[in-house]
Amino acid sequence: MELCSSSSPSSSLLRVSPEKLSFSSSISQFQLKPSTFAKPRLQILRIHASLASETQGLPRDSPQRLLKELAQRKQSTATPSKKKLPPKRFILRPPLDDKKLAERFLNSPQLSLKSFPLLSSCLPPSNLNSSDRTWIDEYLLEAKQALGYSLEPSSTLSDENPAKHFDTLLYLAFQHPSCDRARARHVKNGHSRLWFLGQYVIELAVTEFFLQRYPREPPGPMRERVFALIGKRFLPRWIKAANLQNLVFPYDDIDKLLRKDREPVVKSVFWALFGAIYLCYGMPEVYRVLFEVFGMDPDADDCQPRARRQLEDVDYVSVEFEGKKLGWQDIATYKPPEDALFAHPRLFRACVPPGMHRFRGNIWDFDSKPKVMQALGYPLQMNDRIQEITEARNIELGLGLQLCFLHPSKHKFEHPRFCFERLEYVGQKIQDIAMAERLLMKHLDAPGKWLQEKHRRLLMNKFCGRYLREKRLHNFIIYSEEVHDRYEHNRRLRNPATTAVQQAIHGLAYTVYGKPDVRRLMFEVFDFEQIQPKAIV
Repeated sequence: MELCSSSSPSSSLLRVSPEKLSFSSSISQFQLKPSTFAKPRLQILRIHASLASETQGLPRDSPQRLLKELAQRKQSTATPSKKKLPPKRFILRPPLDDKKLAERFLNSPQLSLKSFPLLSSCLPPSNLNSSDRTWIDEYLLEAKQALGYSLEPSSTLSDENPAKHFDTLLYLAFQHPSCDRARARHVKNGHSRLWFLGQYVIELAVTEFFLQRYPREPPGPMRERVFALIGKRFLPRWIKAANLQNLVFPYDDIDKLLRKDREPVVKSVFWALFGAIYLCYGMPEVYRVLFEVFGMDPDADDCQPRARRQLEDVDYVSVEFEGKKLGWQDIATYKPPEDALFAHPRLFRACVPPGMHRFRGNIWDFDSKPKVMQALGYPLQMNDRIQEITEARNIELGLGLQLCFLHPSKHKFEHPRFCFERLEYVGQKIQDIAMAERLLMKHLDAPGKWLQEKHRRLLMNKFCGRYLREKRLHNFIIYSEEVHDRYEHNRRLRNPATTAVQQAIHGLAYTVYGKPDVRRLMFEVFDFEQIQPKAIV
């Protein structure tokens, strides 16, 4: 019995009263963290206070009191719905009926001009409102005075004059994305479409200027000159030189802004400004504003290319370039004579050296030129006064085509200008502006950023070379004997060469027949938009 009593501690524990048990020592060893789902103390106190006030007059065991407490607890623990409503601009609206839709399109300024389709496509999609008129009344005279234009309203001009809409386009040019009025859709899209066109206008103008000013210089140093004039780093200097900084930054000092805040805004306004000038006054006015209003100096020290080893140029240049440098006034006021062979005769002479006549009658002239001209649809039918003009143009066209297919590896080291580089340079710029004008007239409601991306995708270098190879014209490129096999069998060498030849063909078409022939080559012969049906092989 004693063994049983001594060996059963559980029985002795069972006889101990519950009041004598203590767990304080064991619980103190653990620190219980408050639950992350626990409600704040103030919210719990508030719930208890409201429960006490509502159930004060009811007995403790009353069913009504228990039901009220349960409903109150459910209401306090229910999570509010956090469903976000979409912004109003994303909510689908009912479509307009046919009558309202027709009125909207017919009343749009973009469809008001039939004789100037490009200018019409760059007008705002809806009429200007009172806020727009307020800016025009307050600031437009200052802008026109700084640019050297008449202070009379442009709306007083005749309908046949494209400058009638200059006030509207000049207003849109200064409404950069950072200003308050750019929130309106018609202002935002109008400004972006102007800068989309203006960037290619400036590049083409400066390229033509330098090609004629420096007829012996290769495109490498020329690109450095162009960047020193119209690179985005230097544009704030020109805006400040024309006293336009207060219109671009009415509340800030242009010199105290950071580059990331200053340069994108200035670039947008600068490009849009020349888009408006080009549409209303043409390319001569672009030269005047560039060199007279903004004061660009191509002879300045910071506009000179870096020193490099130049190949000796022993060949002649055209008589009009010999012994003098052309100024911007010579380029802007130049008009070709009535019996000129080409649409841009001086630009043709600046890109095609007179010494090309030594290649007349060679093997390529007899064997390859007829096939190339047939593939490109040359020569075009022209209404010349005498037959000798047509024959002389066709001879020069054949020599220009041979220069387009003349790779630098053939003659460049002995004759630096006997290659397609200068024609390729002007061809890049003219195909850029031709495609930009096409997209603007084709997509009337598209903003400039969308058009810019579309433009980039259509004119990628790999596509330009592919369209030339689809016509099997890459077989006529003239390489030197040392590198011929490498270019024929290595696509990394061949594809850039075919791209350059294709762009040189566009440059030749622009100098000989003008911009309409560039459009014909791009959209009918090479089909840059890839919308023509393909032949089934």
